[in-house]
Amino acid sequence: STNFDSRKPIFVAMDKLIVSALELTHFKNHRSTLWDFNEKVNIITGNNGNGKTNVLDALHYLSLTRSYLGSTDNQNITHGESMALIKANIGRKGADHSLDIGLKKGQKKKIRVDGKEIERLADHIGYLPVVMISPMDRDLILDAAETRRKLVDATISQNSRGYLNSLMAYNKALSQRNTTLKYFASNRTFDPSLLALYDDIMIEEGARIFEHRKSFTEELQPAIKRFYEGLSGGKEEVSVKYKSALHEKGFRELLAEKLDKDKVLQYTSVGIHRDDLVFELGGYPIKRVGSQGQQKSFLIALKLAQFEIGRKHLGMSPLLLLDDIFDKLDEDRVANLLQLVNTEDFGQIFITDTHSQRMKDLSETLKLQHTTFEIQDDGTIEAL
Repeated sequence: STNFDSRKPIFVAMDKLIVSALELTHFKNHRSTLWDFNEKVNIITGNNGNGKTNVLDALHYLSLTRSYLGSTDNQNITHGESMALIKANIGRKGADHSLDIGLKKGQKKKIRVDGKEIERLADHIGYLPVVMISPMDRDLILDAAETRRKLVDATISQNSRGYLNSLMAYNKALSQRNTTLKYFASNRTFDPSLLALYDDIMIEEGARIFEHRKSFTEELQPAIKRFYEGLSGGKEEVSVKYKSALHEKGFRELLAEKLDKDKVLQYTSVGIHRDDLVFELGGYPIKRVGSQGQQKSFLIALKLAQFEIGRKHLGMSPLLLLDDIFDKLDEDRVANLLQLVNTEDFGQIFITDTHSQRMKDLSETLKLQHTTFEIQDDGTIEAL
């Protein structure tokens, strides 16, 4: 049974975003595959190693111009080949478009929309928004702060071009400041006017980034609470807090306080590049007190909250990519999740699972409008 009332959809109807077809050429283990997708739910099954996750990663590539799995462009080209192509037909805001990304060893990747090349990768972010839920998400709980910052940055960047521009300007100034600190140390010299140039940029852009992150966390907290209650039956209290030194003091004051330390360390020890998100369950770190099932439910709730925020700001539903969702989730929680994402306004969904019959039974029980694809061991695709 589900905890969600399907008569009360969370989202209001907005512009549809649909990937109607996907063509993969020499992308990972897909030498040449063509997919015609259902506009609602697409279930991709097959044995481990057959390339199910790689289909979702291709969609992630089309969105954020990089692999969700952390592999480099060259690593995503089929072994023995010199290039790869990911091509999609997209319905977006009432019009049809083509989108493709070409990877070539030793060359800069190329992105084209309707045949026209995008000059700056940053200009493409937000065109095809996605939210991916994967077993790799556990790193958000277990890893260092940088992993959680990447989630925040990727989410806000898809929703706000201004944020992405501020982030790039900040990171460039930070890198230059760190290089200057190293130069001072190796040459036993110091010129505060040089650092001041970078400090001014970091302070200005950092203030914008801080405000965006603060607003994002304020939107995230009630959404994640609601989704977690729906997945878990509402038994536990969860929270997300934004941890930043800028809550306590102004950025200029912090840089001045840490200047002597930075000169010794030869890098910038304070700033929004040290921010973090704190995940709690019942007032304690979920990393310490949460079971595997609780942590997985929390991460799914976090990603669904990310989806909701993106939808609100973009005016269209991101693609929702669910990779191996039965990993560490019992069947009741999966049923709750699928019941929620099957509400009419949730958009297009892609699901991978190793067991085609399990997904078939669940889809029929929940009456999902879906197409199921099975990748055979020889790489051929069968629509079930």
